[in-house]
Amino acid sequence: MKKGIFSLALAVVFGITATATEPIDGEKKEVNVEKSKVTWKAYKVGGGHVGTVNLKEGAFMFDNGKLTGGEFLVDMTTLIPTDVEGESKGKLEGHLKSDDFFSVETHPTAKLVFTKAESFNKNSYTVTGDLTIKGITKPITFVVSIYDNKATSTLKVDRTKYDIKFRSGNFFENLGDKTIYDEFDLVVEMEF
Repeated sequence: MKKGIFSLALAVVFGITATATEPIDGEKKEVNVEKSKVTWKAYKVGGGHVGTVNLKEGAFMFDNGKLTGGEFLVDMTTLIPTDVEGESKGKLEGHLKSDDFFSVETHPTAKLVFTKAESFNKNSYTVTGDLTIKGITKPITFVVSIYDNKATSTLKVDRTKYDIKFRSGNFFENLGDKTIYDEFDLVVEMEF
């Protein structure tokens, strides 16, 4: 009897240990926001700017070890440029947070929800999702690569779809070298 109870206890312990390292059906993996990084890159005629914005929270969903979903909330109040300093940095940061760009006071968060994830090799997925910026939700498609407990992706975002038209050549004429390109990049590195 004691041997049977001991065997059962071992089976439970090793069963729990085995499932702790392998994703189970519908497993949710929370993103470590402290170890994750979102870098933005915006372009204009003759240059551009680079900066960061922080994740507020996020999680990936897996089923049998395959990515099936995800939901991420971005803290837009943390939006900063990293390629300028001093007064220039303060002015640019304020302008990016203003109504000309991201209207951070009225829209302090942005959100991305995966709606579909299709594997195209062992570690990479074509993901379609709904991206919400300034309260406007539009579909977006991009590639996510997952290795162990890390995910990476680069997203191209057309800012004009989210009512960010400041100095867009598609909406204003004769901007010349003051034109800001409509697309910006988000380079995402997440740990979970």
